[in-house]
Amino acid sequence: MNILAWIVLGLLAGAIAKAIYPGHQGGNIISTLLLGIVGAFLGGTLATLLTTGELAMTATSLSIPGVVVAVLGAIIAIFIWQRFVQRGVY
Repeated sequence: MNILAWIVLGLLAGAIAKAIYPGHQGGNIISTLLLGIVGAFLGGTLATLLTTGELAMTATSLSIPGVVVAVLGAIIAIFIWQRFVQRGVY
């Protein structure tokens, strides 16, 4: 059941982040899913760091606050990805 929740959270967070972030990101449903999952890990880790002061790799859950944190993490992931692409690293 956790894998299904990760897929739903990834699609939801990735789609919302792509809709919020200005400009064209491109990509298909798989890239949106991966972006949302990376965002969930990134957002969960940052939220844990800010709330407890510990750097632990955690992910968000399938809840309203979890989706918000995952969307914020996905927006950060889009920003970082676009910086790499603009520099020609990828």
